[in-house]
Amino acid sequence: MEHEDPRTRILDAAEELFYGQGIQAVGMDAVRTASGMTMRRLYQHFPSKNDLVEAYLLRRDGRWRESLAAYVSRTGGPPRDRLLAVFDWLGQWFAEPDFRGCAFVNSFGELGATTPVVAAVARHHKEEFAGYLAGLTEAAGAPPATAVHLTLLAEGAITTAAVHGDPTAAADAKEAARLLLDTALAG
Repeated sequence: MEHEDPRTRILDAAEELFYGQGIQAVGMDAVRTASGMTMRRLYQHFPSKNDLVEAYLLRRDGRWRESLAAYVSRTGGPPRDRLLAVFDWLGQWFAEPDFRGCAFVNSFGELGATTPVVAAVARHHKEEFAGYLAGLTEAAGAPPATAVHLTLLAEGAITTAAVHGDPTAAADAKEAARLLLDTALAG
């Protein structure tokens, strides 16, 4: 870690702390300690905690969506299989030992009403995810409304897995998605 640039070290520390403990529970001193930076260096890169929170969420958004898209792309197969692979990826994510649900829902719940930038980043993440599913749904030949339904299934699975600590929510959502797609493609 000592060879990484300071901004990356700070963001790595912030991500672990914010995602694991919650944004409001973590002060800048905790981020400073975890990153091994001085407070001056921390504030040189992120003049305020809101700046750090925004950078954390934006980076997490890009990494999350890139990981999902790479997994789905590696899956190959027909478009329907790629769409259902989203739920396989979710299941792997849910099974990770540090899974605490959606960082964007969590941050929105903590700060969305009082911090417009958090609300905007959370909305952007959800819109991009819905758009990604819409593209996969279109490629599979299903009507556009099906993408809305699949997004709700995925979002529900994320919340259920977080609240219950049970990664099988992804498999259950995948089965519901399969039925939904079969119905949409048959009609």
